[in-house]
Amino acid sequence: MKQRKKWMPVLASLVLAGSLTACSGGSEAEQPQTPSAEPKSENVYKEKYDPEVTISTVWGIDPTLQYKNGETIENNVATKWAKEKMGINIKTLWSITDTNGAFGTKLRLSMSSGQDMPDIVTLGNENNQLAQDLIDSGMFADAGALFDQYASDNWKKAMDLDPGVWNQYTRDGKRMGIPVLDYAYNHDYVLWIRQDWLDKLGMSAPKTMDDLEKVMDAFRNQNPSGLAPDKVTPLSIGFKTSMNTWMADPSWIFGAYGTLPQQWNEGADGSLEYGSVNPAMKEGLLKLKEWLEKGYIPKEAALWDENKTAEPAVAGTAGIIPGPYWMSGWPLSDTVKNDPDAVWKPIPIPVGPDGTAMRHGTHYTNGVTLINKDMEHPEAFFTYQNYLFDNYASAGPGSEFENGLFEGYDYQLDENGKMIPNDEIDGGFVNALRYLLVRDGARIPDAQMKALMKLADGAEPESRLEKEVAVNYGKDTPEAAKVLLSQEEISKKNLFTGPTTETMKSKWDYLTKIENQIMNEIIYGKQPVDAFDTFVQTWTAGGGEQITKEVNEWYQSVK
Repeated sequence: MKQRKKWMPVLASLVLAGSLTACSGGSEAEQPQTPSAEPKSENVYKEKYDPEVTISTVWGIDPTLQYKNGETIENNVATKWAKEKMGINIKTLWSITDTNGAFGTKLRLSMSSGQDMPDIVTLGNENNQLAQDLIDSGMFADAGALFDQYASDNWKKAMDLDPGVWNQYTRDGKRMGIPVLDYAYNHDYVLWIRQDWLDKLGMSAPKTMDDLEKVMDAFRNQNPSGLAPDKVTPLSIGFKTSMNTWMADPSWIFGAYGTLPQQWNEGADGSLEYGSVNPAMKEGLLKLKEWLEKGYIPKEAALWDENKTAEPAVAGTAGIIPGPYWMSGWPLSDTVKNDPDAVWKPIPIPVGPDGTAMRHGTHYTNGVTLINKDMEHPEAFFTYQNYLFDNYASAGPGSEFENGLFEGYDYQLDENGKMIPNDEIDGGFVNALRYLLVRDGARIPDAQMKALMKLADGAEPESRLEKEVAVNYGKDTPEAAKVLLSQEEISKKNLFTGPTTETMKSKWDYLTKIENQIMNEIIYGKQPVDAFDTFVQTWTAGGGEQITKEVNEWYQSVK
């Protein structure tokens, strides 16, 4: 997962509590029996195991993860909780600090060298190809069958909000991995703009791409904070990682002309096309080239990743940064440390010449959990995860865990019983969520927006999620969520969510390499824009045509 501030919404903290009373959806033999009943076989699913059971796993450790009280990833408040609450021992086979893809590399080596594989492994979207390879290795179980048997009603209802989340992990009708659910719209964009600069210039928020250029020019050449033109970043974007990612990429610029790069979109004929080879890309590339020459975007944009783009915003030298609704909490809340007059406000995505606007949409999944086919007690994983969905995901007033996961780690209350901000927690905030078997714990996709809309309408925070939003997300977050939903129709998800196709396995890395190369060369003036047409021909002949055929065969099978 991308590196983000320890308490931001994307890394929402976990709450664990209550009794696990429902393992609904299972067969009669799996349900609790009355004293007079004589089940044909033991109900292996338990709320607490005695004797204890063990679940083995491996860890790719976020390098920013903090610890306290002498704890480690192998032995901490969460592993102790699992043992005491459920009789589950979490055994670590190995752990590694996950920098430069180290976790994926080590896991792949473990697989290829015949080392013991973990009972449970959770992989984020950044390791999707590895997840596909692990599924195809034959080492992992039919997770869907286990899910049907053991998952609680709350977990099943959350998964049913988008049944398509299973698609990329399905083989011959079997669901070989359990999708890790994410919040809806979590990575959709708005534009964050320096409202104080607009006010001093007497300008309104831009509604069109032409308006946006006028604002960027004024921010650079008539800077309200007195910054020299070469010290201003009118629009902070970067595309080192991708043209289509979670913060500060330019995908919405291409969206103004009718396509979204590096994802599969539906064409006029109803079939899927790869956005990066749509002719509309040329207009977006020309626009970025023009903005680079005028100093509207960073000269180093091709070398800037998501976190780098935040630096001028925090420094008070950027005027606009595109990104999710939660950015008022991080990183933009830190801008006032460098410019006390700074005021960031969310605005809608500007439209192109014909009124078009498009932004990449957020899928409801943020990764996958795989279950080893040789796991002795796979039902124990569902004891663990059902508990989270039944007690954390929608923890309300009066719940034992209505404020957070572990007191003193991810939350703390003041003398009046009110939640204090994360950065005021004694001994420092610890994102104990990262100590758990499944990234992000347990999320119901529509829960975040429901909480935000409630707060935006002036309601007092009651649930755990509402309190977390109100205390830690930044005061403008509910307003930004409203801005986001005002353009709900422009949100376009990547429509290919199936497993890696046969030709992708051998050709996709090459095609991605030549794509990134031509994009950068056109933007930086090393190639004329017509070189894009040559690239499309090369892409098509080099495997793109066959991949497009395979993608559409899949699409028709699930449409």
